[in-house]
Amino acid sequence: MADPKQVRAGMGILVLRDGKVLLGKRHDDPEKASSALHGEGHWTMPGGKLDFGDTFLGGAVREMKEETGLDLVNPRVFCVNNERVADAHFVTVGVVDESVVGEPQVMEPDEITEWRWFPLDQLPTPLFAPSAKILRCYQEQVLTLPED
Repeated sequence: MADPKQVRAGMGILVLRDGKVLLGKRHDDPEKASSALHGEGHWTMPGGKLDFGDTFLGGAVREMKEETGLDLVNPRVFCVNNERVADAHFVTVGVVDESVVGEPQVMEPDEITEWRWFPLDQLPTPLFAPSAKILRCYQEQVLTLPED
């Protein structure tokens, strides 16, 4: 786990098709769910940490391929949010792509147990907090959400 005094950067990838969003179910075991922001057993969009040297879109392309086997076609950055829990702090960049073709595969079964498409007005619960914020930014057409 990252030093709690260090701010890290990550991204969430909002993949849309026919009014539906792609979400994955995080493993129920916290060790396998693999997130400093927690979220075991939650539904999440593809994404992850920005690696040293990554661009925002390059990191999103890499994470998408690693997690789903899909290639992003026309990704764009559309929001940024601040994520804080007791032991971690991330700046999360929201990337959206409405051009992905093919069906997602579970590429990291120890972390994500399934991928499914959900209508934007019928989202599952619980939602991983960073993914929920990115979805709100998209729906409300805002760059960021007010911080608590």
